[in-house]
Amino acid sequence: MAPTKEKAAAAPKGGKVVKKPAAKKFQPLTDGVRRYLKRKQKAHKKLFSLKNVKKVRAEKPKVAITVVKKIGGAKNGGERTVLLKKNKSYLPTLSIVQKRSGKKCFRNHKRNIRKTLKKGKILILLAGRHKGKRVVLLKALKSGLLLVTGPFALNSCPMRRISQNYVIATKTRVNLKDYKVPKHINDTYFRRMPKKKNSRAERDIFAEKVEKYVPSEQRKTDQKTVDESVLKAIKKHKEAKVVQRYLKSMFSLRTNQFPHRMQF
Repeated sequence: MAPTKEKAAAAPKGGKVVKKPAAKKFQPLTDGVRRYLKRKQKAHKKLFSLKNVKKVRAEKPKVAITVVKKIGGAKNGGERTVLLKKNKSYLPTLSIVQKRSGKKCFRNHKRNIRKTLKKGKILILLAGRHKGKRVVLLKALKSGLLLVTGPFALNSCPMRRISQNYVIATKTRVNLKDYKVPKHINDTYFRRMPKKKNSRAERDIFAEKVEKYVPSEQRKTDQKTVDESVLKAIKKHKEAKVVQRYLKSMFSLRTNQFPHRMQF
């Protein structure tokens, strides 16, 4: 005979079949939704709180703030209580006064210069006394201004400083990699010191004398030395004659010409 399977234990007569409760699956809640209410959380925390334990704090010794001093005179009362540490006569409006550091000054800010403005590039000036002229870029100064020159022999534009906002960079470039501008030609070199006025001397109120700027002898010699090296670099260019004519010419726009659509 074939092997028979063991029969399951028969249920007791007149009794119901008891089923085991299924294990509850953990369903995670979304962020911000609590599983228990706040009141239930408080009740749960109270079970684990230490009710009977009292915190013992060390008592600080009392320090006297005032002192009784004897005062002479029949009408002064004989004694007076005086503070050991007197209050300040001046109190600032702010409880915490923050000191400003010198790094936040504008002169210490980092200067970012456009990538197109490289040494030896020919620029077009858009503002100032020499606007419309084409000049050669010598270097970028510490203040963020650009040092440019004509040269003076070609377009009568001397060494001067100008902001990069008032400049258009062209594609033509002169090789000035080996040339170094003298160290003394910096921001202080171009600063004009105001002359002191003698207040005691008699002056006419209506007479207004306008003093014209006259370049110093050092400025003239520096202009010549810088221009010589720049002109040598221009002559070494493949199209030297074209570049010289290009620097002499003035920039201008005609009708229906838009600079943002042009290539320089």
